Amino acid sequence: MSEESQVLRQRRQKANELRQAGVELYPNDFVVKDSLADIRDRYQDKSDETLAQEERIFVCAGRIMSMRSFGRATFMHIKDGSGQLQVYVKRDVVGKEDYNLFKKVDIGDFVGAKGTVFRTHTGELTLLAQEVRILSKSLRPLPEKWHGLRDVEIRYRQRYLDLMVNDSVREVFVKRSKIIQKIQNFMREHQFIEVETPMMQPIPGGAAARPFKTFHNTLGIDLYLRIAPELYLKRLLVGGFERVFEINRNFRNEGISFQHNPEFTMLEFYQAYATYEDLIPFTEEMVCTIARELNDSLKLAYQGKDIDLSRPWPRYSLREALTIFGGLEFSEMEDEEKLRERAKSLGITEGGQEIGKVITKLFDFLVEPKLEQPTFITHYPLDVSPLSRRNQDDPSLVDRFELFIAGYEIANGFSELNDPEDQKERFLQQVEARKAGDEEAHFMDEDYIRALEYGMPPAAGEGVGIDRLVMLFTDLPSIREVILFPHLRPESDPSR
Repeated sequence: MSEESQVLRQRRQKANELRQAGVELYPNDFVVKDSLADIRDRYQDKSDETLAQEERIFVCAGRIMSMRSFGRATFMHIKDGSGQLQVYVKRDVVGKEDYNLFKKVDIGDFVGAKGTVFRTHTGELTLLAQEVRILSKSLRPLPEKWHGLRDVEIRYRQRYLDLMVNDSVREVFVKRSKIIQKIQNFMREHQFIEVETPMMQPIPGGAAARPFKTFHNTLGIDLYLRIAPELYLKRLLVGGFERVFEINRNFRNEGISFQHNPEFTMLEFYQAYATYEDLIPFTEEMVCTIARELNDSLKLAYQGKDIDLSRPWPRYSLREALTIFGGLEFSEMEDEEKLRERAKSLGITEGGQEIGKVITKLFDFLVEPKLEQPTFITHYPLDVSPLSRRNQDDPSLVDRFELFIAGYEIANGFSELNDPEDQKERFLQQVEARKAGDEEAHFMDEDYIRALEYGMPPAAGEGVGIDRLVMLFTDLPSIREVILFPHLRPESDPSR
């Protein structure tokens, strides 16, 4: 029998002994009145004399994280959602019978405790238990904090264990929640209303991505998980909402990397009577507001690099960036064949692609990793921007920007295309690309064209990657570290 199996057997045996003694292992009638943090914060700095005069009975609960028994007494640390506190259980106080039952609890069990506070000889604030009750029996042992949960896959797959024993992980997701709340507050303060759009769509649209496909039995139709909410949010502009946003879950049937997860979170918003140039300072203000409120500073450290969010952030056109950061000569930028040759030499493109896609791939390879400080890249090729408004001075480009920080894309915004005839023509080009084998090309959406034919006001829209923003503000290198339950391959051993 393995060591783990033996521990499981011993724990189940204890559970059976408690049941036979009439102890309910999973009661639901213990009323918690005090959080551990409240107790600690209120009395941590009180003198021993003050504590000795305190007669208040505290009622708290938590998971047992450690135990030390000394015959007729036991010290244990319990942990709730607010923090940790030491509890002292003494046989002479709780009674012999209850203490003998208490000795069958294990690390990992949830217990409720009632008692007064005092300070031990070592100076630790402690609850002297007058009563202890088991609230939930743990049949499996917790991993050892420093030794048992270093396996990254186990941490992601069994996130509940990760949160139990690694306080720093818990802090990441508390901070994530705060970031999302600050974004919501910021958008509302700027007169945006929060809306919800369908996650299952008959036609996936709003991004170049391969969708997940499902089937609705009652309607008898194929549906796709949302790759972006864009086309639905812009329908709302048509309907008269002038400022809308959604913090949305998107699903893309693509590869997995330290920056990509098949299911991810975006902020997407649209503003009538605005251009992409209006959204650039708006984005700066939003990110800086989060930084000030979260860290009280516009400077942060990310993976050994110092990032300065002080405004304004530099702007370069995509072609300028390729010459300044990518090492391309100006003459190359004006010669399509030289661009294709350069891309081919780097092994980053295939023949027959539109030149705009070639240029964009060169940028991704040569420039993006070098953009450590906040930088806006503008004027993307029309070929890779089927939903963006054409630039008036150069119709081969669009009025679009992407924001890069720490070497990866954080946001993508552009002036919206609201000409229904132009939009339909671009959809038709995307349909041809799909027929030619491009699984990420857009579908034709006739209803969206119909909506534009009713008239959509001039507008600008933007998507911001929440997961990557959280990575930045928590100094974490992988998107899996900031998603509670990232997607993984099935376990090879079903018993794990």
